[in-house]
Amino acid sequence: KPLTALDIVGFPKNVLSLDVLAEILKGAIDKTQEAGCPIVGGHTIVDDELKFGLSVTGIVHPDRIISNAKAQPGDRLILTKPLGMGIITTALKMGKVSGEIVEKITKIMTELNKTASELMVSFNAHAATDITGFGLLGHAHEIAQASNVSMLLYADSIPYLPEALTKTKEGGYIPGGSADNKAFLKDKVTFTDNIDEYEQMIFFDAQTSGGLLISARPESADEFLAALHEKGIKYAAIIGEVTQPLPEKIRIVR
Repeated sequence: KPLTALDIVGFPKNVLSLDVLAEILKGAIDKTQEAGCPIVGGHTIVDDELKFGLSVTGIVHPDRIISNAKAQPGDRLILTKPLGMGIITTALKMGKVSGEIVEKITKIMTELNKTASELMVSFNAHAATDITGFGLLGHAHEIAQASNVSMLLYADSIPYLPEALTKTKEGGYIPGGSADNKAFLKDKVTFTDNIDEYEQMIFFDAQTSGGLLISARPESADEFLAALHEKGIKYAAIIGEVTQPLPEKIRIVR
């Protein structure tokens, strides 16, 4: 549970209007209020590049910590947000994304993981992680490695934005982090032959404000998924399962 937050800002005041900073701070206040976590102060410096973040203090009961190290064979894997943010935001920086798509991804990226995490605790999930810079497969590999298990993922069940696949096929919009993820995981992940290189890249894509990957108890996974949908987490899906350890940590099939 988050308790308080501090703003950390680097701002190029000679390049951007202070109105931009005001909008950033307003957005931070809106989301921290939604999270029940007031901003109690912060620190701002003049910088050549815009930077913003929050330093958050919170509490957790030691018996209710859900780590990435306790996934068990038979668990169902639930992903709560769609993939493709890294590719689309890279295209956005180049001015190659429509206003409609910007609105769509902004809504997804500004959705907190608060409700999903609360449901995860109430359903006694075995393990979890958030999907950020290492992409779905990088963070899934972390769970598999820490838990000494393997994972079987179903390509057709993994939610991603179709616009990201379009941009991948156009070429020139792959973030450096996504390419690094693919290079690092090449010997740890296998795909069936009917999953092409473009779709594979979506699964390696580095995410901004991604969702949760949750290793859910098999007996309650369907009920858990229904609860997520009922709370408006519409992209949530069961995307695979945890297996006994295999030579490859992760296998994606169709």
